[in-house]
Amino acid sequence: MNKILFCLLVLVAACHHVSRQIEPTMSYAVQDKYLLSLPSPFEPLTEEEKSQDWGKEMLIGFGFAHELDLYQAITAFKRAEFLLPPDASRRSEVQYEILLCYYIGKKPKEVIYTFEHSDLRYVDPQFPAFHDLLLILYDTYQQEKMTAQAAKIHQLIQQHFPDEAEKLTLSSALIRADFPTLESTPRLAAFLDDYDSKKKSIGTAQGLNALLPGAGYLYLGQNQSAATAFFLNGLFIAASVYFFDQGNIAAGIIFTSFEAGWYFGGIYGAGLEAKSYNERLYEKMATPMMNRERLFPALMLNYAF
Repeated sequence: MNKILFCLLVLVAACHHVSRQIEPTMSYAVQDKYLLSLPSPFEPLTEEEKSQDWGKEMLIGFGFAHELDLYQAITAFKRAEFLLPPDASRRSEVQYEILLCYYIGKKPKEVIYTFEHSDLRYVDPQFPAFHDLLLILYDTYQQEKMTAQAAKIHQLIQQHFPDEAEKLTLSSALIRADFPTLESTPRLAAFLDDYDSKKKSIGTAQGLNALLPGAGYLYLGQNQSAATAFFLNGLFIAASVYFFDQGNIAAGIIFTSFEAGWYFGGIYGAGLEAKSYNERLYEKMATPMMNRERLFPALMLNYAF
């Protein structure tokens, strides 16, 4: 009898499959103090350049950028770009400042548009901000799920900055919760052991809810959801039994169908809640570590304004 019951629970859980692969939402916080501590990659404007209209706009742009008023900074930098002579050597620098503002402002689509419509496409390793430009592009393409473009940028980083490429590989694995890659990294053994000891089993949550509606939610610490599931399922079961006992077959079938919806929905919901629990747990554990060890690409930048 126990074997039959166990098989039924496994079958029910299998019919309401929830992926074990978590999809965390990782975020970073770039402190104003950190940004303002980074130097500019470019030579300061000369006195002659400052006297030009485009130079004055650049100075205004830098002023707003140092206050992290990025909208105003972008406007000033764009005005400087419009005013630059066609053959000006500073054009790529101005375009980079615009791209950097969009990146810090977390506008990935604008970052990509700026890059693809600028002279930055043609810069070489001699460009002072070459390292940071590659990091920004890699991070942005990853955010936009443009994997082919991200892979090409990663190859360039591997070629010119192999240490950074290794950090980015680890960073991407942490952001995606790519456990096969993470498990092959010895330095993360303690982190993974800690996560494994605290995460919840999706199968257990579903199995418990199949055995007793609400038990799966109780396992996840969601007491209110557990109580709601228990009483609603109990109510529909009681109503179904009552109507069948009274000979009202039609009503009994209707309430049984309602109960089936609540029952199987509860099993699936418990699995989803277990997955969500694991995602929030992973985010809570991984995000501080990535911030602390500067594994987010934005925290690997060498320069700012």
